[in-house]
Amino acid sequence: MQVSAFNTPSRPDWRWRITSYAGDVVAESPDVFSSISAALSAGKTRLGEMDVVDASETTRKWRAPSFGRRATGH
Repeated sequence: MQVSAFNTPSRPDWRWRITSYAGDVVAESPDVFSSISAALSAGKTRLGEMDVVDASETTRKWRAPSFGRRATGH
């Protein structure tokens, strides 16, 4: 699980969001905070209080570069 903070132009106050590693939103702050650090701190506290296990599997949308690898079988 990971905690992130966000705001929008229409709502400049910060809120936290807890997501699984697959990107699913698990929880979102009903409260607003005046700073990003305050929102992240509250989100981490909430994550610690939750009794959840991230059983999701991440989807790999990129492929690692193969630097220095050459085709064999000359």
